[in-house]
Amino acid sequence: MDVISLFKNEPNPNIPALAPGDTVKVSAKIVERGRERTQVFHGVVIKVRRGADGGNFTIRRVARGIGVEHTFPFSSPLVEKVEVVRHGKVRRARLYYLRGLSAKASRTKEKREKE
Repeated sequence: MDVISLFKNEPNPNIPALAPGDTVKVSAKIVERGRERTQVFHGVVIKVRRGADGGNFTIRRVARGIGVEHTFPFSSPLVEKVEVVRHGKVRRARLYYLRGLSAKASRTKEKREKE
């Protein structure tokens, strides 16, 4: 066994191709006091980072008036599935400007399908 095989990241096959502006539902395993449960986190993808370590994506939602962001690695085995609810139409790669907007103003337009 060599060192490279220890740190090799395999991409999670349950994560589809994501783009900034997409609205997604992420089902993640949460371990608390030895028990496992699945928690669904629903939000807009504000950042997708790709890299040699496998990369990650950040999603944001506003819950009870407070903005909540969560970053998930693409290679994480704790992510059970990612479901794309809708594809958003945005013109930037990083949607950090959504942090300064209200929940209603931060909604993105839906990308139209080519016919």
